[in-house]
Formats: sequence, structure tokens, C-alpha cells
Amino acid sequence: MSARTGLEMTRTLPEEATVRPAPVRPSRWSRLRRSLRSNWQLYLLAAPALIFFLIFNYVPMYGAQIAFKDFIASQGIWGSDWTGFKHFERFFDSFYFWRLLRNTLVLSVYQVILFPLPIILALALNEVKNVFFKRFAQTLTYAPHFVSLVVVVGMLFAFLDPRTGLVNHVIGFVGLGPIQFMQDPDWFRHLYVWSGVWQTLGWSTIIYLAALAGVNPELHQAAEVDGANRLQRIRHVNIPAIMPTVMVLFILDFGSFMSVGFEKVLLMNNSLNSSTSDVIQTFVYETGLLQGQYSYAAAVGLFDSVINIILLVGVNQLARRYSENSLW
Repeated sequence: MSARTGLEMTRTLPEEATVRPAPVRPSRWSRLRRSLRSNWQLYLLAAPALIFFLIFNYVPMYGAQIAFKDFIASQGIWGSDWTGFKHFERFFDSFYFWRLLRNTLVLSVYQVILFPLPIILALALNEVKNVFFKRFAQTLTYAPHFVSLVVVVGMLFAFLDPRTGLVNHVIGFVGLGPIQFMQDPDWFRHLYVWSGVWQTLGWSTIIYLAALAGVNPELHQAAEVDGANRLQRIRHVNIPAIMPTVMVLFILDFGSFMSVGFEKVLLMNNSLNSSTSDVIQTFVYETGLLQGQYSYAAAVGLFDSVINIILLVGVNQLARRYSENSLW
């Protein structure tokens, strides 16, 4: 070997020695196994909730295919004949389609308009300095949440009865005749929405009060030094601090936009107010369980769920585009 060749080899050896093979990234399954071993207590804690949603929310999705079949119980899901979009077309062409859709949308929009009420109540309670009054107000507003829907509707019938109801007695004192509140279609939406506000308003403020409790007091102190009054501190400190929470809950509300509350509507519904009280969910109940039209009811329910999914994804994308807060 020549001296020149030996010299070139000695010069190239250190350069080759610095080259290292790229580290092998662990596979997804190995990372999952490692996470399960290190955080098994947390997974065990979450297991009951995951099992619940798996059994009652995901497994039943298997039966959604009956919306595209003429389901016969004796033949089973797989044995029933495939009909495609027959039941969807039947629903869209029916004379009650637009009435059901209109009533559902009006109730849903009505409730969305009142979405800021829990935020306003939380901001107001957060500013109360008297501890006794604050606790009393919280208890007074939280308590209706624990009242059953059946009891709430029963209270509406009792207080608004045209002959024995307290409200009609008060109206009679001022010279007005009795009002058929529960039978009048024009009153149904207002009674439904505002009784729901009375029942859920205080409970809905809990998460906003928790978010307000995490606001750094130094921000308020700095705002006071700058001369900000109470309303200005609410506007420029409190509201921006809870805005991520507000956006997430607002997006989640759109995930059930078309689900206006089947049980309460069913309890308040009667033949006199049906022009405004008939909604998609009560129609699914009547056609599916009472009339036994399982495939038709499944198609209507699937249509309702698809609208909810589209609204959820759409609102989330808008929130992600125009703000920094979104679900994903």
C-alpha cells in the first residue's frame, strides 16, 4: 500500500466515524403499550365512562342501517330487504316535513339566542362581594336543576290552569279573561324555552364561575391602577379569560342543535298546540315505537343526527378560522 493511499484512509476515517444511523422511532402500538404501562391508573379511571359510551352510543350505530332497509324483526337486520333512500324520500315528500323542520329549528334557534344568559349570571355572581347573598343566590338558581322534568311540566299545568291556576287568577284581578296557556300554540315555544331557562340557568353558570375563579387577580389590580371601573374590568379581563370556555360550550351546543328535548316536548304536547309543538324527535317516537315503522323512524332520526354533525363540524371550523378556540 502506498503512503498516499494510507494517508487518504486516515483522513476519511474520522469523517465516517461521525456518521450515525438514524434512530428507529417506536411504532404506534409500542408507544400505546408504554403509555398503558405508565398511566394505567388514569386509563382504569376512565374505563367506566368509555365502556358506557361504547355500549350505549357506538354499538347501537350498527342498527342505523335499518334506515336503508324494510326492517322486519323476524328476519333480522341482515335478512331485511335493502331499499336505499326510500324512507328518506318518503319523509321529505310528506306534508308534515316542513312543519316538523320549522318547529324544530325555531325552538333550537330560540334556545341559542338565550345562550349568553348563564354567562351574564356568572359574571354578575362573580362580582357579588357579600358571601351570604352570593351563596343564597347560587342555591336559589341551582335548585331547579334537580327538579324532574315531569314535575316542571306539572307545575306549568298547575300554575297556568285557566280555572284554578295562580297566573290566571292574577290576570283576572286586572280585568283580563283567562288565557289557555298550555293549549295555545303561540304560547308553547315561550313556555318551553323559558321554563328550560329557569331550570338550567343556575347549573349552567357553574363552569363559567369555575373559569372566572382562575382569573389572575393581578390582572384586576393592574386594571384598577390604570383607572378601569368594574364594567371595564369585566369587559377587558373577565370576558377574555372565559372566552375559550364559552366557545367550547357554544360549539358543543351545536352538536345537539336539532335535539330540542324530546321528553319535555312530549309532556307538553297536546292536540291543540301540535302545530308548534310537533318536532322531529317526537315524530320519531310516534312512528317508531307507537306505530312500529322502525325503518321509517330510523331514517328520520338519522337525518336529524346528520344535521347535528354537519352543524357541529361547520361551527367548529368557523371558530377555528376566526378565533383561537375550537374542539379540534
